[in-house]
Amino acid sequence: MKFMKLGSKPDAFQTDGGGDSRYVLSELPSDIVIHVEEARFYLHKFPLLSKSSLLQRLIIEASQNGTDEVYIHDIPGGVKIFEICAKFCYGMVVTLNAYNVVAARCAAELLGMTEDVDKSNLVFKIEVFLNSGIFRSWKDSIIALQTTDALLPWSEQLKLAARCIDSIASKATSNPCNVVWSYTYNRKSASSDEIVEARKNSQPVPKDWWVEDLCELDVDLYKRVMVAVKSRGRITSDVVGEALKAYASRWLPECFDTAAIDDDAYSMAYNHLLETIVWLLPSDKGSSCCSCRFFLKLLKVAVLIGSGEMLKEELMDRVILQLHKASVCDLLIPARPPALTTYDIQLVLTLVGRFMRRAGVTEDGIFLNNLDQEMFETDVDDESLLALSKIVDGYLAEVASDPNLSVSSFVAVATSMPDAARATHDGLYTAIDVFLKLHPNLPKAEKRKISSLMDVKKLSKEACIHAAQNDRLPLRVVVQVLFFEQLRAAAGGNNPAAAAAAASGGIARRLVEEEDDDDDDVGGGGGGDWSKSRALPTPTPSLLKKQLGSLKLAAAGDEGGGGDDGRQLARVSSVANQSSRLSLSSRSRRMFDRLWAGGKPPGGEVVSKSSDTSGSSQSPRSSAKPPASKSSSSSSRNRRYSVS
Repeated sequence: MKFMKLGSKPDAFQTDGGGDSRYVLSELPSDIVIHVEEARFYLHKFPLLSKSSLLQRLIIEASQNGTDEVYIHDIPGGVKIFEICAKFCYGMVVTLNAYNVVAARCAAELLGMTEDVDKSNLVFKIEVFLNSGIFRSWKDSIIALQTTDALLPWSEQLKLAARCIDSIASKATSNPCNVVWSYTYNRKSASSDEIVEARKNSQPVPKDWWVEDLCELDVDLYKRVMVAVKSRGRITSDVVGEALKAYASRWLPECFDTAAIDDDAYSMAYNHLLETIVWLLPSDKGSSCCSCRFFLKLLKVAVLIGSGEMLKEELMDRVILQLHKASVCDLLIPARPPALTTYDIQLVLTLVGRFMRRAGVTEDGIFLNNLDQEMFETDVDDESLLALSKIVDGYLAEVASDPNLSVSSFVAVATSMPDAARATHDGLYTAIDVFLKLHPNLPKAEKRKISSLMDVKKLSKEACIHAAQNDRLPLRVVVQVLFFEQLRAAAGGNNPAAAAAAASGGIARRLVEEEDDDDDDVGGGGGGDWSKSRALPTPTPSLLKKQLGSLKLAAAGDEGGGGDDGRQLARVSSVANQSSRLSLSSRSRRMFDRLWAGGKPPGGEVVSKSSDTSGSSQSPRSSAKPPASKSSSSSSRNRRYSVS
């Protein structure tokens, strides 16, 4: 930090015990008392009259009124700065630096300590110091600018704030090659030779070297500095974005206290800060100056403090351009009362809907560029849609644990993405499983509605293994999973029995009919999407036994499956590795046993098929010791694995 010493005489100012009275040690008694705020200065007229035009006028008026007391009101900088000016009048040593020079300049202007009164007066001395020291230093310019707020309106009238801003902007926009970065070496511990060596070996100064230093400025001063920086046209939008992110990170908290949000003054301060940051964003919304995470953080703050709709709309317009680059955590924006859910579901639905419209997807999931009568251009590629579908599925799995999440909201989020955008339904299955687990009392119709959202043909082998053992899914879904897994196994292998099973006609219809009868026995009912099976060739009853003998859980012998979609699916990887030793669960086994029995000749005995198929119908973990406290009616369902 630069400093300037004025005067040569030793400091002779003294303070009494209370600190309210100050006087000068001198052989001559004081002949004037100057009141500044609550302090009293016992001084001499002659030194003051020779330097200050204001004191000349006030002292003359006091003499005419027969008093020796003078009052000075609202002096910039208060008592400390007036003492500096008084010491200068006496020729005593005073030190000016970045912290007091602006206040001293304003007070000198008020006191009239100009060249008209005396040569080389205080105003002249301070101007020399400002131009030769303060405005040539990056740090000192910032410090001086910070002091201008408390000195209004003098700092504005004297254009001191504007001069500090111009100094800062010129340095921020200079060529980084000409910047000596003070952080490349330690001044305290390094000798002069070490400093020179450090400068030679230091890394190049980054373009955004200045952004963190400006974070200490007040929001209004920061806005003025950024406007000056941007107006010079030498800074790219990426650097501007980095500066705004650093400032937001400095002043916007990660979380808000509920009581603080309800405070109007608190909310107004943060709303003003948020409006300033958004106003300073580059006008080109398509630029990648800021990440989607940064925009979502600003949107989160806007929602929590109740900002205006225009501000939120501006942020949402920027978010949807990069929504596919967001993360699940970024979308977990808390909802404001009176919403019952923990997170703002409707906000995410709005963002996804706007992204879909930008991608040319209608509300029905139809791509406009696939229609002959529509002409639509979009810059959203397939990879962006696939990435967003994974984000939506992950978000759905997170909010599914909210007990207040309604079925309609769950369905709305799940269907916000078109079916073509999901390469796999593992993530959707994870969300469905979490929702069913946290909402165990759902009616069967709603369970079927939720389960019908996923396509079992798009499940990975690990997901199929888990779904086949998931007692939270409706029976028809489990049957459908088993059937299509067999089709996939037959299509990918050379197993004759599996190939015959895949070619067997009407097996899907038979399975669904058996499952419907099972539902009716326990009071279930109602149709669903899973009941609409494709028409297949007529089955050969003689091959049913072979099919049942070959039915294993999917992924038997197929090691190294996927498991990337849904964090809970990783838990069943060990089951996939052991699937060659697992067979159907007891519930699915009973259904296939009844189906097989229905295909036997009229004279056949149903009892005998139990021993014929015992090699392929043992329940999972048959070698494990069953819990003694479990009832026989529910033991098979309790042995199934769970996603979460």
